[in-house]
Amino acid sequence: MSSRDHRVEEALQQLEHLQLLMSMRPIYLHHGATQEAQKKPIEDELDVFDEMQPWDRSSVEVHISEPNFELTVTYMESTGDEEGTKNFKILLLFSGNDYLGLGSHPTIGKAASKAALQHGMGPRVSALICGYTDYHRRLESGLADLQNKEDCLLCPTGFAANVALMVALGSVGSLLAADKTPLTHEKVAIFSDALNHVSIIDGIRLAQRQKSVEIFIYRHCDMTYLNDLLSSCTMRKKAVVTDSLFSMDGDFAPMIELVKIRKEHDFLLVIDDVTHGTFVCGKNGGGSFRALLLTVKKRNLSTYPTTSPLATWSLIFRLQDAIVSKDVSSTILVGALSSLGVLRSTFHAYNRSISEESL
Repeated sequence: MSSRDHRVEEALQQLEHLQLLMSMRPIYLHHGATQEAQKKPIEDELDVFDEMQPWDRSSVEVHISEPNFELTVTYMESTGDEEGTKNFKILLLFSGNDYLGLGSHPTIGKAASKAALQHGMGPRVSALICGYTDYHRRLESGLADLQNKEDCLLCPTGFAANVALMVALGSVGSLLAADKTPLTHEKVAIFSDALNHVSIIDGIRLAQRQKSVEIFIYRHCDMTYLNDLLSSCTMRKKAVVTDSLFSMDGDFAPMIELVKIRKEHDFLLVIDDVTHGTFVCGKNGGGSFRALLLTVKKRNLSTYPTTSPLATWSLIFRLQDAIVSKDVSSTILVGALSSLGVLRSTFHAYNRSISEESL
């Protein structure tokens, strides 16, 4: 065994001793209810979900093999090899992000299936080459409208959006310094909540490697502490980054206080609202800002990210994850567009019913 292999083996043994290793245990997605639902004709192309439907259960019901179930509850390791397994436990998942069950909605599945037959499954190529399609543009416009923004830039994943945006912010200092190591006054100060998502943390770490940012971590949702850090910072270019809804703790960032502090210190406010706030909070699913009836007309980014047209085109050439990575396939884009349509129909029907009740 080489010295490198020996060090890796020692590290793995130490992690195992600390119980920090976890096996990946496959689950089997339940599809019976979805198949039954799809046998029924869908009368409206944009069918709403104003009540529980047969397909909703399939979004939370999964099967797990009995051997793996026993290993899971006893915290034992699993190989993940279950070929030939016949006995399964039925479980309900309450840890997924498909809060509205759109992933199993038959209207959306029908639209995605049609797109797969027409355009194939895989992504074409990166957006920079020839991967940017009319579906991308339509989805960006729809999301920007949902968030009440002027424009939107799609990234392959929310993780990629956060990492790319943090690196792009870090590149501002090096650009102003003509690609030399920036002086202190040329750097960007990034203030990050202590419990921000790991994608933001990884992005900040990458930005630090450019030596063009200074990082300040403020205590979770502590606006007094953040205000003190901002007041003592002499750097002119500042950005505050936060999740809107913190998934592990279940609390919201203090948006109203952040907006008040931003007026005093004039920083760029970056809000990650895509995973837990969009479609779930606010008027017509517009996210956390709309839920709190807040309006910030400038210097505000929400990741997808969404921002102004000029800033979008500037970001395009700095967010490498958005332009160099293999882009999202047409099948996924059409499914997302269909989701927007279903949501619009649902909210329209809901708002109409509220108006009729108030008469």
